[in-house]
Amino acid sequence: MRIELLASPGCPNAEFARQTVTDCLAALGIDEPIIDRVGRYPSPTVLINGIDVMRPEDEVSIGDECRLDPPTPQRVLDALRGQRPNRT
Repeated sequence: MRIELLASPGCPNAEFARQTVTDCLAALGIDEPIIDRVGRYPSPTVLINGIDVMRPEDEVSIGDECRLDPPTPQRVLDALRGQRPNRT
């Protein structure tokens, strides 16, 4: 599983998004690193295997603006659960 946190430089919400992802990973018992990317991204954006947790139907856009829909714990949890391999 690939988990990325995209943020524009100096984003005031990036650390909150990082903590949200960290908490969700811990709640599900998933031990995966979070890859930090700083650049021209709608910020903050959380990608799980390349898919935006808040807008899974859209491609990741480019631009360094603050998001009006920052990642929520429920969306992160749902995305992580959807990408976990089934354990039988």
